[in-house]
Amino acid sequence: MSLYIILMGVQGAGKGEQARVIQETYGIPQVSTGDLFRAMKTRTDALAQKIQQIMAEGKLIDDDTTNAVVEDRLGQDDAKNGVIFDGYPRTPVQAAWLDQYLDKQGAHVNAVLLLELDFYTAFKRSFGRVKSDASGKTYNIYFNDEGINEWKFVDHPQNEYPPKLHAVESTGGVLSRRPDDANAHAILKRIDTFRELTAPLITYYEQKRPGLLVRIDADQSIEAVSAAVKAAIDARK
Repeated sequence: MSLYIILMGVQGAGKGEQARVIQETYGIPQVSTGDLFRAMKTRTDALAQKIQQIMAEGKLIDDDTTNAVVEDRLGQDDAKNGVIFDGYPRTPVQAAWLDQYLDKQGAHVNAVLLLELDFYTAFKRSFGRVKSDASGKTYNIYFNDEGINEWKFVDHPQNEYPPKLHAVESTGGVLSRRPDDANAHAILKRIDTFRELTAPLITYYEQKRPGLLVRIDADQSIEAVSAAVKAAIDARK
């Protein structure tokens, strides 16, 4: 029996962690269109060349091309029994195409899991995230500062915005941020984009089939969210 799960949620809602849990529990791979597009940079086939050209021109990848990339991925052996979609579909057009594609395979989307998190908390989860250069362990200055010896914002010599975050692990190691997490404007833009894209998708899936879209409170412990995710999937397998 195949299992197709769609994960939706603003950055900081914990989609990556829940995708890992689903993958380990149900044995289906995660499919991220972002990862698929990046992988196209090293391929030389016609589809890859088309995407490389679109990206080089700074344009958005259209629905048809995105669907073609997803179809290519779904045709691989490890995806025969289902996948976890992360970052796809992004539009009702893509959602409708996916439904038609799966219907031809005798399958369907089993569950659409919307990890709900208020946008202020989502912002802090991203902006406050730091990672140990030595151990790779992740902390957050707002929510998970145990293990952080000290942190403070330091003004740039040229008064650039935002201030640089200086953080040190309890072991004395340096804690650093991803460039996109350090950019407050970029985080806010991603939140706005998510809000704009998600509204029509929520409507699409709510009208598609009662109970297909499941709202899960992501402002809980990872364990609590994982339990809710598993319960939702098991009820729709």
